[in-house]
Amino acid sequence: MARDARIDVGAVLGAVVKRLPRVVIVTAALLVATLVVIMFMPRLYESSASILVEPRSNVYFRSAGEQAPASSSGDAGVVSSQIELIKSRDTLLTVVDKLGLRSVPEFNGTGAGGFSPLAVVSQLLGRKSTPVSVDEVVLNALYDRLTVIQERDSRLISVLVRSTDPQLAADIANAVADAHVARRAELSLSDTAEASGWLADEIAKLRVSVTAAETAVANFKVDNDLFIGSNNTSLADQQLSTIAAQINAAQERKNTALSRAALIRGMIEQGQPIDGVADVRESVVIQQLSQEKARLQGEKAQRSATLLSNHPTIQALTAQIAELNNQISLEGRRVADALEAEAQIEADLEASLRADMTRAKSSASTATQDNVTLDGLEREAKAQRDLLESYLQRHSEAVSRIQSSSALPDVRVVSLAAPSVSPASPKTQLILLAVGLVALSAQVGIIVFGELVSGRAIVPVRDTMRSQDELDEVPFVEAELEPEQRWEEPVGDLEPVEPVAELDETVPDAPAADMDTAPMPEEHQTAEVERFIQTLTRASESAPEPAPEPVAATVQTRPERRPAAPAELPGIVASADLTADLVLGRTHLLILAAHAANADCEILAEKLVTDALARGLSVALVDAGSARAGDEPGLADLSLDAASFGDVVQKSADNSFAEVPWGQGRIIDRNSTKPLTLVEALGDIYEVVVLMTGRVGATSTLPLFDSLDGRLVLVAGSDDDFDAVGQTREKLLSAGFHRCEIVAAPTRVAA
Repeated sequence: MARDARIDVGAVLGAVVKRLPRVVIVTAALLVATLVVIMFMPRLYESSASILVEPRSNVYFRSAGEQAPASSSGDAGVVSSQIELIKSRDTLLTVVDKLGLRSVPEFNGTGAGGFSPLAVVSQLLGRKSTPVSVDEVVLNALYDRLTVIQERDSRLISVLVRSTDPQLAADIANAVADAHVARRAELSLSDTAEASGWLADEIAKLRVSVTAAETAVANFKVDNDLFIGSNNTSLADQQLSTIAAQINAAQERKNTALSRAALIRGMIEQGQPIDGVADVRESVVIQQLSQEKARLQGEKAQRSATLLSNHPTIQALTAQIAELNNQISLEGRRVADALEAEAQIEADLEASLRADMTRAKSSASTATQDNVTLDGLEREAKAQRDLLESYLQRHSEAVSRIQSSSALPDVRVVSLAAPSVSPASPKTQLILLAVGLVALSAQVGIIVFGELVSGRAIVPVRDTMRSQDELDEVPFVEAELEPEQRWEEPVGDLEPVEPVAELDETVPDAPAADMDTAPMPEEHQTAEVERFIQTLTRASESAPEPAPEPVAATVQTRPERRPAAPAELPGIVASADLTADLVLGRTHLLILAAHAANADCEILAEKLVTDALARGLSVALVDAGSARAGDEPGLADLSLDAASFGDVVQKSADNSFAEVPWGQGRIIDRNSTKPLTLVEALGDIYEVVVLMTGRVGATSTLPLFDSLDGRLVLVAGSDDDFDAVGQTREKLLSAGFHRCEIVAAPTRVAA
């Protein structure tokens, strides 16, 4: 059998220490050589100019109605585009021409600054380089010395230039920045100039179109007699309006004359005086008759003072007055006849006007149809006129902004470059430090590799461990093994039951730690729950663990020997399997739901708690299904906010496990989340939690705990029908519980 080997660290360190002087000498020599090379390298000075990229506008430069430019949403793309424009060939050629860099030895390749190791190697190898123009050489050198970067996530661009002359580096950086700003301004002016030329061409075309459109409108009006009168209305419309007004006036006069004539005749027939009617009163004859009547009535009144009514004088005056009244009535009838004649005249006038209205309507209908065509021509002419005026205004504004001083580019120089005082390259300290570290690391690595390859640092491992055959011969005591490694024997009077195939498939052999550390929901992490968990944890840590009792002495229940369940009924599990799963940690939280009575759950829970305590596990028993009110506060009081979390957790009679009773209340509030929070908290503290939810039905508290990650068990009584139990299990599965098992309740052994 091959024996194991290990690396002798002491030997490796000894070899390194032994060769340490040589390592130091070689490293120092490399540092000195590097320093000498650095001393002959040209010193490069770096200067920086800053350019700000942002939309610029001035209220005095903007045209009427133009709004200030908004900030661009794609800042990264805009700044990247500006950087590429700065490094473009056209911008750099402008700088070369402005500063005369073609005659500078550093950039035209004739000076020390243009020294290129690659060119020297090519000359030594005898290779003839392809001749290039001076502009290409200068541009390549300038591009190598130029760095354009964006300052973090801002709109600021830094133009960095390195050169052997600090003043030249500052001049180039400022020239690059100025050239870019001037180029952006020229681009803006070129756009404006192009727009001005295009507008001039369009205006010339539009003028011809506007003239033709307006001429077509005028010719159509003349050809169709569509003249416009006052108030911007056609003559036909005005004529119709005038005739309609005259007809209305004639009708009004006719109706007025007829009404007055009828009034006068009615008053005459009724014997009423007609002197008060305006038309009668205006008659000259009636005015004279009325005056004479008034004189005679005055004289009669004077004579009546001295003469009797049958006196001849009085009778004569009375006869004269009656004759005057008769004459006034005759004159009133003549006035009525005159009014009727006037009404007839107005009626004839109305008929004539209506005939004129008919003719005017006929003419207006033809004019209306022509107006439709005229409106289309006028709209076309107006659209052409508006477009021409708009283009004229824009052309005037564009012409006024072609001047070089009127453009505001979207970039500007915000910081000018200044000559640098200290060189930026080479970095002597950093280079020496890097050379030193690389030299030390390489030499130490070579030494270690050599020791390992030679085998001097490899030593065999002593046989301090026994072989596998020897271990197989060592006897062991089962009590020293973990609970998962022990053989499970039948407990007391319990009969061993073969596990169901469905259980083996659905219950994974997960460690208990994975199930006990399930995180509690955030909505239940209140301060009260945290204090409650801390209190229970301290109590469980301080309390001494109960000594494991003999299994035969702790078992108080014995399963009833009953006929085997039908083979087609799935999900049947023996109570012994539940106990084994609790002991091995496969099951942490057990939810018991009774098929017939909660007493079956209590019997099974008592057996499970007894078995778990016998194996030295910490147990918590929660009663959420008995509905028996007691003297101690419990789960019902917690759900009704009548008790706190710490008040409802009680110790059992023998102080061996934690117990949560039903409580003093009659019901558990189904809208409260505190019972669920309590069970989750107990699951974080105790190794085994048994929860009884009562009989499956309307009064069951099982829906309150449907979100728990526990094992649901349907407890069947000794007299329950298997078919009914299977139907109840199917109902629970259809209600949303992904797993439900059936366990027969054991028979309580008499004391």
